[in-house]
Amino acid sequence: MNPALSASERAVNLEDEAFAERLPLETFAFLRRHAPVYWYEWSHRRGFWCITRYHDIVAVLRDHEPFSSASGANLEDWDRAQALCRRSMLETDPPRHTELRKLVSAAFSPRAVSSYESWIRPLVQQLIEETFARGGTFDALHAFAAPLPIRVIARLLGVPEADTPWLVEVSDRLMGNTDPDLSPISPYDPSSERWHLYPFRHEAALELFEYGHWLAEQRRSDPRDDLVTRLVFARLGDRPLTTAEFDNMFLLLVVAGNETTRQALAHALVAFAAFPDEAARLQQHPALLPTAVEEVLRWATPVLHFRRTARQDTELHGQRIAAGDRVVVWFISGNRDETVFPEPDRFLVDRSPNDHLTFGRTGIHFCLGTHLAKMELRIALEALLPYLTAYELAESPPRIRSNFTNGYKRLMVTVRPVQ
Repeated sequence: MNPALSASERAVNLEDEAFAERLPLETFAFLRRHAPVYWYEWSHRRGFWCITRYHDIVAVLRDHEPFSSASGANLEDWDRAQALCRRSMLETDPPRHTELRKLVSAAFSPRAVSSYESWIRPLVQQLIEETFARGGTFDALHAFAAPLPIRVIARLLGVPEADTPWLVEVSDRLMGNTDPDLSPISPYDPSSERWHLYPFRHEAALELFEYGHWLAEQRRSDPRDDLVTRLVFARLGDRPLTTAEFDNMFLLLVVAGNETTRQALAHALVAFAAFPDEAARLQQHPALLPTAVEEVLRWATPVLHFRRTARQDTELHGQRIAAGDRVVVWFISGNRDETVFPEPDRFLVDRSPNDHLTFGRTGIHFCLGTHLAKMELRIALEALLPYLTAYELAESPPRIRSNFTNGYKRLMVTVRPVQ
């Protein structure tokens, strides 16, 4: 399905293991130059088209008519039963997507998010005092980056703060389901078939569903001003949410509400350690915080790709994409596209413009939590300013073995006393 691309084509590897040690950025650069619409024969199941240039990714995201989300947003194909049980807001097109998004969108609007700053700032300061201010060597992923977003989304959902460490552990098992260090159940193993009706083909999804049911039962008798209450009493047209609709929305809010932001924070710490001049520049010029946040998001790209499915025969860069073909947009490649981002492999706190793809940038699936994530990152980076040139990585941080999640399993840092 591709023109002959010699040995370089045969070297293209987009399996999970290719992302375990480092990002295969050379592979994506090769594809952008020579095969921007590339058919990849995936080793586990059906192959897919790889879209790697920035403007092509934007075009696919913008138009849900030829490129649908209804057949799934990741690399797993669904049968009818799986679609009925597992479809969340991510895996829908209008009008259902619009209806589901409207149920929770008010809590993530710019106006609502601005009101959260008064209680997010003390939370960040508490975490700073428990970690960087004390100095020494510690796991900054689990002691600093992880607690912040999970406590924020827990407060919005109405989840007791004492339960947040467990929610992080569950999220790790779901998002790290292809990494044997994080999950004993691989989605590629036949043993995962018994969980095929649950997100990520994983028993942890059932645990999260049961926890959501417990919360929902409480809110039915004791309504509060939180998202769980809103979902419990929500209506789609003339009916309440089905159990599956509630379950999948709850899981999506928990996982998406904490996983991507904590990994962005972790990537920020790795980037500032690798580019100490940029750390010093941000310290000297705190007014660069807004552009630094955008550069962290471009650099981190916590979600490496999303998938669409062609509704009809179409063509892109001379390649015929047949109806039913899977089309994967690689955000990590678009965010390193040298035609859009000069010197894309440099981390620059003053990069502008910076219209990165990390939140999808365009289309109906533009990330609901964009404003909240940016606020959390801005407040966290501001609190970290005194320490940005006072720490170093204690080891090379181990990466999650995944071609979907761009994340670390731990992040050991050593902090020197701040003068």
